Amino acid sequence: MLTIHAAPLVLPAGAAPGMDAPVADGAVMVDGDRVIAVGPYDEVAEDAPGARVRRWPGVLTPGLRQWHPLWLLRHCYHPDPREADELGEQPLWGERLTALGDLTETRWSGSVRRGVQRMLRNGTTAVASPGARFRDPLVATAVARSGLTVVGTTGAPGTLPGERPDLDPFAGGYDLPGTVHGPLTVGGRADLAVFDVPDEAALRERGAATCVATVLAGRLVYRAR
Repeated sequence: MLTIHAAPLVLPAGAAPGMDAPVADGAVMVDGDRVIAVGPYDEVAEDAPGARVRRWPGVLTPGLRQWHPLWLLRHCYHPDPREADELGEQPLWGERLTALGDLTETRWSGSVRRGVQRMLRNGTTAVASPGARFRDPLVATAVARSGLTVVGTTGAPGTLPGERPDLDPFAGGYDLPGTVHGPLTVGGRADLAVFDVPDEAALRERGAATCVATVLAGRLVYRAR
């Protein structure tokens, strides 16, 4: 079924050929896992009168890339919601992680899965790793099951962002052009995210916690309630 995701488009230079400027009343039409149209809503919708239309608040961008997935998934523990009263809801690392003692593989596996899900809630559709693959079996399995694209680390920042773990791909001051992982091109994979902010400047200031929807290979894998 054809789906049109309608929201103002914020497309960094090169992120959608021929459309480097914002499109105030924009849309991306998706068929299966592919993008089949990008542009002004009226033009996109004209050719598909029967398409499902999802109208989103805020701005729509290409999906984001997380530069530090292995560190965030294997050097941080993501508490289960049932542990929130004791451990809180934020990733644990350093001394707080050490205080948990030796975690079983089952507990680590659950942490990795939750970390991946929380990446999706931050608009992430791609994760970077040397050679575009993960050698850690827990991470490799969780990422493969999620459908996240694994990309190489060419151009990656040389240091970890900030002073604490942060699932926000914008953490550390990365801008949108340096964070999106690929263009929204006709025929390309439908990886996109929507953020409840008025413009690109606000997105950079408020970060990916403003994400209201993540579409991964055409599937709506996260939607804020």
